[in-house]
Amino acid sequence: MKRTFGAVLTILGIIGIIWGAYAFLMGGDGAMVGKFSSAVPFVIGLIFFFSGINLVKTIKDTDTP
Repeated sequence: MKRTFGAVLTILGIIGIIWGAYAFLMGGDGAMVGKFSSAVPFVIGLIFFFSGINLVKTIKDTDTP
């Protein structure tokens, strides 16, 4: 369960990073955010990405019946 949540966080982080970078490059024209406020989805994406990677990395595989 935690490994799946980590994978979801990682995917959401990747989406946030791409959206923030796209919004920054477009200057806010096509992504509904301004040039400086495009840092918000980028930073949130980084937080989600690294917390998801950390969660996947630290969870041990156990076989539960």
